[in-house]
Amino acid sequence: MSLSHREGQSPADDITDDWLFLSSDSARPEVVEVRREDQETEDRGKLRSKLVSAWNSVKYGWTLKQKSKFSKSSPVIMLGKSYELKDEGEREHFRRTFVSLLWLTYRRGFPPLGGCSLTTDSGWGCVLRTGQMLLAQGLLLHLMPPGWTWSVSHHVFKDDMDLESRPADCGQTFQKGSNKRGRKLSLGSLLDRPTETTHRKVVSWLADHPSAPFGIHQLVELGKSSGKKAGDWYGPSIVAHILQKAVAAFADLQNLAVYVAQDCTIYKDNVKRLCERPPPQSWKSVIILVPVRLGGQELNPAYVNCVQKLLTLKCCIGIIGGKPKHSLFFVGFQDNNLLYLDPHYCQPTVDITKKNFPLESFHCKYPRKMAVSRMDPSCTIGFYANGQKDFESLCTAVGEALSTSAETYPMFIFAEGHSQEEEQSHAPTNLTYIQRKTKCKRVDTSNSLDEFVLL
Repeated sequence: MSLSHREGQSPADDITDDWLFLSSDSARPEVVEVRREDQETEDRGKLRSKLVSAWNSVKYGWTLKQKSKFSKSSPVIMLGKSYELKDEGEREHFRRTFVSLLWLTYRRGFPPLGGCSLTTDSGWGCVLRTGQMLLAQGLLLHLMPPGWTWSVSHHVFKDDMDLESRPADCGQTFQKGSNKRGRKLSLGSLLDRPTETTHRKVVSWLADHPSAPFGIHQLVELGKSSGKKAGDWYGPSIVAHILQKAVAAFADLQNLAVYVAQDCTIYKDNVKRLCERPPPQSWKSVIILVPVRLGGQELNPAYVNCVQKLLTLKCCIGIIGGKPKHSLFFVGFQDNNLLYLDPHYCQPTVDITKKNFPLESFHCKYPRKMAVSRMDPSCTIGFYANGQKDFESLCTAVGEALSTSAETYPMFIFAEGHSQEEEQSHAPTNLTYIQRKTKCKRVDTSNSLDEFVLL
């Protein structure tokens, strides 16, 4: 997303300007036969979509072959688990676990979004995509057995990381030795496994099709109530509320709820009211989303340690950053670098209506890192609790992690009681608040478009 984007003008308009030198006559070969006007319009739309997608892939610097270097001397922490890369078995476990994360990126060629002719989200849908990844991690924890990894990935993906070590070890791949483990299962038998069926179902829920409950079409439709439309930039706070609505509207997930923190506060009674079910049924599982702003234009250094602490918790399902130029899905760290998944790679749309549609493009084989100091302060943090006891444990663990920023102010807080407005009737806005004892200070957030007020 270009930093020159102006409020009130959609990113799609900016992108189109980049291609004004490509007229319809110069972009397409001359034809002698007369074609129908609607066919010509469709062809121009497809061509423009491909050109815009290609331009954005270059503009945002996404390189398919790019790899990050990882050190063997320190562990990698990812979503509550620690991996010692000097141990070959743990390297393989980390590789399989990372590849099993669902990766949602820009797509092109999907059915037109409601109310417009856009068939790609390239250049404007990055926060929606990271929001999908955050939700996907919660769905996998909710529906899959503990420790699940994608079995097919073991046979599909090869070398995916560079390890910093002595020369003799350079170039060692994560799958070395792993192919020695017994007889390989056939692809057909893997597809027949119940867990693989569920995995495929979750992917289909997030696909780029109007029928997908958490797909780009449904998220854009739900965003209209917040004043957003296809082509607009969606902030992490708005996306949190959109995800809450999407899950609430989906009949197949009656035992899962999404709670969005208000004013950087998780009200326990609100969560209880949302998750309680009449006897003999137990609590619903809950995904908790906390929109926060951790500084002005840059991440406040006082929160760096706290961000890392949260990613060490098993209840944490990741953090989405909201920078307009690029939103990322943070899942772990090594030393002072964050591990992330990047949505800024435009891929062709996968037809989920076909039986055994390919899954490879929904999984990333290249872990990437960036300095934690470069993380944008506008973000949404996600957590998952399987029931009431898990929620109580979550409150304790997260509270302890938040105390690491006690020298400043907590990123967010837990509060007994409930908010002034009912959870179900709370209307999402572009305002997120952080409690402060100092004077009210408005922060310039022109780079992230979401308006945050620091109190």
